[in-house]
Amino acid sequence: MMTERKQLNKTLKPHWVWAIAFGSAIGWGAFVLPVDWMSLAGPLGVILGFIIGAVLMIIIGVSYGFLVEKLPVSGGEFAYAYYGLGRYHAFLCGWFLTLGYMSIVALNASALALLGKFVLPSIIEQGYMYSIAEWEVYTGEVILACLALIVFAFLNIRGASLSGFSQFIFCIALIGGVIVLVISMVLHPSSSFSNLQPLFKPEIGALSSILAIVAIAPWAYIGFDNIPQAAEEFDFPPKKSFKIIVIALICASITYSLTIIASGVGQSWTSAVEAGSAWGTGAIIENTYGAVGVILLSFALMMGVFTGLNGFYMSTSRLLFAMGRAKVLPSAFGRLHPKHNTPHIGILFTLVITLLAPFFGREALLWVVDMSALGVTIAYFYACFVAYRLFKWSDRTSLHNSTKKSIVSPGRKLCSLLGILCAAGFFLLLVIPGSPGFLDKPSWIALFVWVGIGAIFFLIRFKSYRAIPKAEMDYLILGEYNEKEANSNVASMEEHIK
Repeated sequence: MMTERKQLNKTLKPHWVWAIAFGSAIGWGAFVLPVDWMSLAGPLGVILGFIIGAVLMIIIGVSYGFLVEKLPVSGGEFAYAYYGLGRYHAFLCGWFLTLGYMSIVALNASALALLGKFVLPSIIEQGYMYSIAEWEVYTGEVILACLALIVFAFLNIRGASLSGFSQFIFCIALIGGVIVLVISMVLHPSSSFSNLQPLFKPEIGALSSILAIVAIAPWAYIGFDNIPQAAEEFDFPPKKSFKIIVIALICASITYSLTIIASGVGQSWTSAVEAGSAWGTGAIIENTYGAVGVILLSFALMMGVFTGLNGFYMSTSRLLFAMGRAKVLPSAFGRLHPKHNTPHIGILFTLVITLLAPFFGREALLWVVDMSALGVTIAYFYACFVAYRLFKWSDRTSLHNSTKKSIVSPGRKLCSLLGILCAAGFFLLLVIPGSPGFLDKPSWIALFVWVGIGAIFFLIRFKSYRAIPKAEMDYLILGEYNEKEANSNVASMEEHIK
């Protein structure tokens, strides 16, 4: 007898899905890290690096847009890896992606604590506990971060409609805050575009400066791939997803560029780097506009934190739900809330795990996040590789796996091939010693620990996982429509291409 397959409600509107992608991609980084990024690459190096990164992400997004249309189910890359390469690749992809999503939930909460330390140090820096990696951990910041995690877990449990609508409101407020901030900084009498000089980091030159930022593009733009995680809940045709991906990525790259300009014109970026402030952007805005400027920046930052927390709670819980429904994880993850029909077990599990993060301090958490960029890159690779196999150059080319329906589309096959190369390039920038994005030693240690945990978990569940019949696994991951509706989708897309 086939296991019952739980399904999520179709309640997410297109502009809510755009907000999930855009808000998750921006998060806290655009408001906390501009000075840190300029120290790596200089202002123009950062802007060009993010623009190039957005273009590369759009190329990768071609594969995502196709796969969302073909497989509109929760799980995203986990489901795609299963469809194209089988259950073991699906586990590997899902395992790395879970860590990436969870660590960003935790890091957004820690950004809120960082904001509290800067704006209300007398309150947040209460109850000194200990130091980790030269970061002083206080009871006040731990409580603030934990409260944020709890509030957004509750918001997500209450339903996708509430979290989707809230995400859209947060994004509109974020955009408004950025526009006011940039205009204010550019028009201030003490501001000058000459403060952006030198445009690139002098020690490494223009090309290396740009590559240093391109290397972190998978992390900076992670969020657009929250769209496939929510695909099962679209209340609109999945074919719109690629357009939403492109718009979200363009909006994100513009937002990153604007926050660099806002930070750079207010003070010479080299002097800001030398000052060594824990929040360089905050210090620049405070020196320019005092408390009013800090309030405006803090508002925009809070909106970025809220969109990051909300968006990645949603994507993490949907990924865990899909893996639980497929019996990769314990079946409890595949259950839905009896009233709100949300994957509440995945949300609560994410809450419990991320509640530990504030106790480790922000610097230690950054090691995990840096490492998770590698996992996200692996997920990008899987999506592009599976899409590449499903496209054909012409009618005379055949798919290696004849059981999968393929589509003649040389343009999109080329884009998926370029996506594979982009993902491979991101991977190499992170793992080759001496490259601009090479991971630090603590990040490698965190990576090996996570791989070890995954290996142990896989070996424990290997027998039961392998024993699930393929027909049942297809049903649990891909849904009933896979045999009927997917074939009709392929036929309609072929007709559209012709």
